Amino acid sequence: MNQHALVPRTVRGGAYLLIFGALQFIAGMILVQSQYPGYSLRDNYISDLGGANSPWALVFDGSVILLGICAIFGILIVWSAFEPGRARGVGLTFVLIGGIGAVGVGVFPETTPVLNGGMHTIVSFIAFSGAGIGITAVSFSMGGSSRWSAQRPLTLACGVVTLLALVLFSLGQSTSSSVNSPFYLDLGWGGMERLIVAPVLLWAIVEGIVIARMPRFAPASVAV
Repeated sequence: MNQHALVPRTVRGGAYLLIFGALQFIAGMILVQSQYPGYSLRDNYISDLGGANSPWALVFDGSVILLGICAIFGILIVWSAFEPGRARGVGLTFVLIGGIGAVGVGVFPETTPVLNGGMHTIVSFIAFSGAGIGITAVSFSMGGSSRWSAQRPLTLACGVVTLLALVLFSLGQSTSSSVNSPFYLDLGWGGMERLIVAPVLLWAIVEGIVIARMPRFAPASVAV
């Protein structure tokens, strides 16, 4: 049996990191939202939770930093569980870049004075685009393996929805100062921003579970 076709035991640790990172961030958002007076899922940005007006800003900023760290180390550990090839290399590298961007979002909250707040915009774009491009690219590495073929539609859908939502969000930001811009599809900038993030978190949880369930040293032909 080809040793390179086997799943190392260590990938489960990376899978747990991906799941934990996503779940703790979701919990952190819910908790901080509950403590933010008058917070609106439609009219407030996600990053408002980490800004100067957020009573629990440190909790949110710490949560998004932890999300990024879990993504970085989680992806590095589970790397060998994905099918080898250029699509894997490109895709997972971009997801790693997205994780670095997420750490930057927590380090440079929206009210940071660095570049007059522009640093937060930069790292947010890195986080969003890195994750969207990466997940989409990873989907193209899944077609030739029965271990991953069932996950390809979800992976592709998560990546495409994130990228489309990012394009619409960016168009709304660049063409209008109104939360009611038609580019937001009546979701507001807060809702559209969540449409960028939600597929990424869903992908991390689902694929983390799939990887965690892979038998140790299972051949690549074994369906999960």
